[in-house]
Amino acid sequence: MSSDLPSLSPEQQARRRWMGILARADGAAIAARLDAAPPLPAATRLRGPETGLVMARGRQGGDGAPFNLGEMTVTRCSVRDAEGRVGHAYVAGRDQRQAELAARLDAALQDPVRRPALLEAVIEPLAAAQAERAAAMAARAAATKVQFFTMQTMR
Repeated sequence: MSSDLPSLSPEQQARRRWMGILARADGAAIAARLDAAPPLPAATRLRGPETGLVMARGRQGGDGAPFNLGEMTVTRCSVRDAEGRVGHAYVAGRDQRQAELAARLDAALQDPVRRPALLEAVIEPLAAAQAERAAAMAARAAATKVQFFTMQTMR
């Protein structure tokens, strides 16, 4: 991470975490978790959900000169809840339901009163499922790992 980036407040770090989890979850998983959560406040759409393209950029070796890797599909949505909080979401792909639910949850999670219940009912179970999938994928990849040994000859 670059040292010229400003440090994030704990509130910003928490929001970054829950938005990352919502961006990686699919709309059906979010909706299923919301069934067990307290109801979200009513919300008005400010923008979207709408689907478009963004340019994905890369760097050779992670630190080389940036180059355009290609375009990817992204869906975005912005909402304002009944209490005036604004939630935003950008998700990879075309899942408009996921983008809208993520934006509504972003707005609701900004409320310190609602946050603990929503974290417990929605965010933490989604995070646990994502961690479990990542661990299973890592285990499958580890099973294919090959160890190469180099022998040094003696003179």
